[in-house]
Amino acid sequence: MEILLALVGVGIGALSGFFGIGGGTVLVPVLLLMGFGFKHAVGISIMQMVFSSVYGSYLNLRKGSLQLGEGLFVGFGGFAGGYLSGYLTPHVPERVLQFVFIGFVLFALIRMMTSRAHEDESASQTLPKWLLFLIGTGIGVIAISIGVGGAIILIPLLSGLLHYPVKKAVSAGLFFVVFSSVAGMLGRLIHGQIDLVHGAIIGVGSLVGVYLGIWLKEHVSNKSHKNFIVVMYAFILVIMVYKMFFAQ
Repeated sequence: MEILLALVGVGIGALSGFFGIGGGTVLVPVLLLMGFGFKHAVGISIMQMVFSSVYGSYLNLRKGSLQLGEGLFVGFGGFAGGYLSGYLTPHVPERVLQFVFIGFVLFALIRMMTSRAHEDESASQTLPKWLLFLIGTGIGVIAISIGVGGAIILIPLLSGLLHYPVKKAVSAGLFFVVFSSVAGMLGRLIHGQIDLVHGAIIGVGSLVGVYLGIWLKEHVSNKSHKNFIVVMYAFILVIMVYKMFFAQ
């Protein structure tokens, strides 16, 4: 089991680096298929996201694809929201969390399919800092409650609504995951909701994968990158729908 989890971590890390997500959007369904309960899978996923997002953001910053600026305000909001989610999750039925998960994947898929792969950074819009903080807080509460870092919601917003270039949005999304996942992990550690052993195994494996994913991201066009993101969201949606309605 440990070797399999480490390999899963490498794969999740590669997806995290390439798509700018924390990895929970893929890891949670995979862990469900492996027999873990939903809330158990969410805890492991959050711990893995800490590993992949911190290392991935460091690599993006070093390569020049991550610009801190506005991301800090969204990130601080994500930290507050991620921490608050620790008080929300124990009181919400798993079935409700699963439906919320599917809803946001569907939203992300639609936004990415209907938006253009913006190349011109000057076309991106800016928002007031207080609004960025509130957006981050809302995303953090919802995302960490369903075991994802929030990038799956933030990236379509940045690319589809604020016209960020895809790769800039992906780097900003992974940076946001640093704040939301660290806060989410602290909140769940207080409530004893994280499997530290399995989370660490997957997390360490993800470090290797993140490096590979970010290298690959830098070698594809914005249009191709966006198309890969759409396919990934569609795949996740199919897995979750199958697990909820057809798997016994």
